[in-house]
Amino acid sequence: MIHLFEKQKRYFQTGETRPIDFRLQQLKNLKAAIKKYEREIIDTLKVELHKSEFEAYSAEIGVVYEEIRFMIKRLPDWIKPQRVPTPLTHIGSKSYIYPEPYGVNLIIAPWNYPFQLAISPLVGAIAAGNCAIIKPSEYTPNMSALLKKMISETFPEEYIAVVEGGVEVSQQLLDLRFDHIFFTGSVPVGKIVMAAAAKYLTPVTLELGGKSPAIVDASAHLDLAAKRIVWGKFLNAGQTCIAPDYVLVDANVKSLLIEKMKQYIVEFYGERPEQSPYYGRIVSERHTERLVRFLNEGTIVHGGRYDIEQRWIEPTLLDEITWEDDVMREEIFGPILPILTFETIDEAIAMVNAYEKPLALYLFSEDRQVQQQVIEQISFGGGCINDTIMHIATPYLPFGGVGQSGMGAYHGKASFDAFSHYKSVLKQTTKFDLSIRYPNNPNALKWIRKLFK
Repeated sequence: MIHLFEKQKRYFQTGETRPIDFRLQQLKNLKAAIKKYEREIIDTLKVELHKSEFEAYSAEIGVVYEEIRFMIKRLPDWIKPQRVPTPLTHIGSKSYIYPEPYGVNLIIAPWNYPFQLAISPLVGAIAAGNCAIIKPSEYTPNMSALLKKMISETFPEEYIAVVEGGVEVSQQLLDLRFDHIFFTGSVPVGKIVMAAAAKYLTPVTLELGGKSPAIVDASAHLDLAAKRIVWGKFLNAGQTCIAPDYVLVDANVKSLLIEKMKQYIVEFYGERPEQSPYYGRIVSERHTERLVRFLNEGTIVHGGRYDIEQRWIEPTLLDEITWEDDVMREEIFGPILPILTFETIDEAIAMVNAYEKPLALYLFSEDRQVQQQVIEQISFGGGCINDTIMHIATPYLPFGGVGQSGMGAYHGKASFDAFSHYKSVLKQTTKFDLSIRYPNNPNALKWIRKLFK
């Protein structure tokens, strides 16, 4: 482990990763490798998470292609030093900001989108001129092995490498003095990563989770709200960090919303979702067992069937849930959707704000005043008005959390920024020298007072 790390350190210090032509070529090489292994990626996602080809391509592969395309087109402009204004106090000088790569980066990826969430950060690391070690999740071992195969064929290990293994391997990596750590995963593990980084004051990007609400007011287009909530919630069998974790609906329209959500669950996945080619599986039996205990809370108004050995839980709607139930105290990360009600939008806002800041928030409302009120009064990582999930798929929007839901952001330009340090440089003239800055000038204080009024 340490041998690989030191090898990357030495390679980065050669400066080979910095030229624009090198970075662009490596991004093209990465895209070509994904193209080569596209079928194997799709098949592996099917085996481990039962993802359909449509879901595998749209939510894992396609978004990475778009990230690479977006990065290649704009990178030549982003890497240029940026000249910025200089105040009168610095007359004769010029000010610049230089983006520079951090160095050797650790990317720790999760199991729920095991391809996309390993490769998307890598796009940013390459674009910014870095080296990187990727640690995929041990819960998706087939994808981890495939990533190692693909990356080792495409890049020398002193530049980009994949390290497989469990918790002990992650701990060994965290003991090393990386220049930057990019972690995607749960809040508890994020705290461990941040504590490890603190030993060396290593900068971190943390993409975590939390309980992301879908708020539905009485003015909402209920049919579309139900359709888009069901899609966003049960995508990847609910194992999405930005999935709607619960619905907070105006009490006057709750019954109608529930009926419409039932309708769309059946429309998307059929009467027997376990037989649907479009419905995913839970990643492990242990994770399935954890989710099943939530089914004992509230009242099941749709779904509720499961098979632990097959790692399958039916899309489930839970009514009569309270904030004290376990299902509302933990991030669900599965195909179970609790439903709570509110009487006024002020009450709904207060409910959300009583808990940790969510990674995502989804508001369904036709009332622009309500839309603005929610945006202004609730702090959340990102989200949508009258939709779910879709904000993550555009490279023009930075993606990240706030507070317990994360630190830092990526996607598009934000990915380049996440893996870059912005170095400030002032270039001073030698053609003249203003004596008022020096203490032996008897008029220095008078001039300084005038300048800094």
